[in-house]
Amino acid sequence: MAAAVPIQVDHDAVGDLDVDDSESIRDAETLYGSTQSVTASIYEYRDVHGRLYQASKTTEYIFPVDEQHLQGYDLAHEYMLILFSNKLYLAPISNPQTILDIGTGTGNWAIDIATEFPSASVIGTDISAVQPTFAPPNVSFQIDDAQLDWTFQPNHFDFIHCRFLYGGIDDWAKLYRQAYTHLRPGGWFQNVEIDIETISENPKIRNDQDHVFKTWCQLFWAVGDKTGRTMRIGRDGTMERLMKGQGFTEVVHKSYKVPIGAWAKDRKLKQVGLLNWHYIDQSLDGFAVYPMGQVLGWSREEVDELVNKMRRAIRDVRSLSYYTVKVVYGRKPEERQ
Repeated sequence: MAAAVPIQVDHDAVGDLDVDDSESIRDAETLYGSTQSVTASIYEYRDVHGRLYQASKTTEYIFPVDEQHLQGYDLAHEYMLILFSNKLYLAPISNPQTILDIGTGTGNWAIDIATEFPSASVIGTDISAVQPTFAPPNVSFQIDDAQLDWTFQPNHFDFIHCRFLYGGIDDWAKLYRQAYTHLRPGGWFQNVEIDIETISENPKIRNDQDHVFKTWCQLFWAVGDKTGRTMRIGRDGTMERLMKGQGFTEVVHKSYKVPIGAWAKDRKLKQVGLLNWHYIDQSLDGFAVYPMGQVLGWSREEVDELVNKMRRAIRDVRSLSYYTVKVVYGRKPEERQ
């Protein structure tokens, strides 16, 4: 779905946008159900434990790797599958035999791509050892920092994939350059990122310059600017420019509106929005604690106030909130004979 096209609203779920009394605000927990009931099937074989922030000598990652946050990543993986019509990638790859997943997180994407291509060798790298011990025999996980010089052989991989690395990369041009170097000629690179600005299809909220949606993204942009790891990678065609600048050809850029909540009329977007609402709702505190507290110097009480305000906003289905997922993929040219 093109990002410029408004999402049609399911008014049976949302109610009257012009009614401004608190009784008209639907109870999000009642409307969407509990996280446990929605995600039980997702976690059946993906039980990841632990509660900590990753201590790395090379990258100070600002989001937690505790169980609650990792389960949120599982939810995000599921909504991405639905958003992409049950596809793990959009690049036109054909039977890749060597696949690299950068920033693999809980390893869901790497495991699923290894299952789809059982003859392929799949490597997932991350700075955190939060991947499951059970995995298909053709997938392996390595603790590695993608910001360092890669030790893989040049011209090796058929497909390189990375997703949701915003806030974790110092030098995006270097990341794209290394992906180009380590792809074989003819191989494909795909990057999926989020534009973290929460937008509303409700004009009252969209035009409110003091709304928490605008405050939230501006604060995170400030965090990225201060740490030197931008949160704006999904904006203004940056990914597409980077890919073309490193020499990739056949570059394709796509944008998808992702609702926060089950307010969309379209059935697929309603499913996406339901999972995404659970993902965001349970992850808000994890998103904010370190960036606001450690980077911007806020007190815990100030962080809690911001999180509670954002949570109330996304739980009001009349907010008609969404953000945009950006996808870019390109091909390393074949060597000239």
